Amino acid sequence: MNQSAVTVLGLGPMGRALAGAFLDAGLRTTVWNRTPGKDGELLRRGAIAAESPEAAVAASSLTVVCVVNYEAVDAVVRPGAVADALKGRTLVNLTADTPGRARDTAAWAAEHGIGYLDGAIMTPTTTIGTPAAVFLHSGPEDLYQEHRPALDTLGGTHTHLGTDVGRAAAYDIALLDIFWTAMAGYAHALAVARAEGITARELAPFAKGIGAILPPMFEQGAEDVDDGTYSGEGNPITSSVSSMAHIVETSEGHGIDASVMRAAEGLARRTIGRGHGTSSFLRITETLALGTA
Repeated sequence: MNQSAVTVLGLGPMGRALAGAFLDAGLRTTVWNRTPGKDGELLRRGAIAAESPEAAVAASSLTVVCVVNYEAVDAVVRPGAVADALKGRTLVNLTADTPGRARDTAAWAAEHGIGYLDGAIMTPTTTIGTPAAVFLHSGPEDLYQEHRPALDTLGGTHTHLGTDVGRAAAYDIALLDIFWTAMAGYAHALAVARAEGITARELAPFAKGIGAILPPMFEQGAEDVDDGTYSGEGNPITSSVSSMAHIVETSEGHGIDASVMRAAEGLARRTIGRGHGTSSFLRITETLALGTA
């Protein structure tokens, strides 16, 4: 089969960016989308429109699917005609979802004789095809190496995380957890600042300074968690709880919902109650693992 050909299923903003990068690299690119009309620019650039998903996957040895979630993936690739057309070919799933669903899809693919790689895109659409793009992959090493030349045309860095097909999704979930928790914190901070007469523009330069503090804390925190040390010598969790209480008091004094910070404060107090008052804040990772018990 033609190794310089690729099919892209799903033409949302990310799917269109992926297809565009393949076209820019000179790959014969076949595209299909459930909703018509999103392929116009790609067709003008040389993409080939398929009339059906089964025709699309039959056009290439490699199919990349990128849609909203795995329910949408299932609706596209699992029907009999499409699964039959995929047999003996490779499906790379760059759709964001859970590790468990990635493993379920891999099991289905194996049952149908389909090569399967799961992946995660960790950067925005604007980075695709540029050095700034970041892709994570998991699944069979030989399959990844076979299709690495085509995947590399998407730009940036590509990391194969191992043969556990759910590993890329696991990284994705953990990293998005950081992102959305941070964005929720930023939104809350802006609400508190506004209530105190501080505009978002006024706060932003100092917020960037807080962001700059975090990378070395991430690295040190990773050592603390993996080694189980949780050194709180410089900033024990008892001190953390004090500052959290101030945030809650100020927020609720302005009528601002402080439930997220109350939850974090509650975790810290539970950790202290377990006898870890001299530990660092990241000792709450152990408390979190205990659930609500």
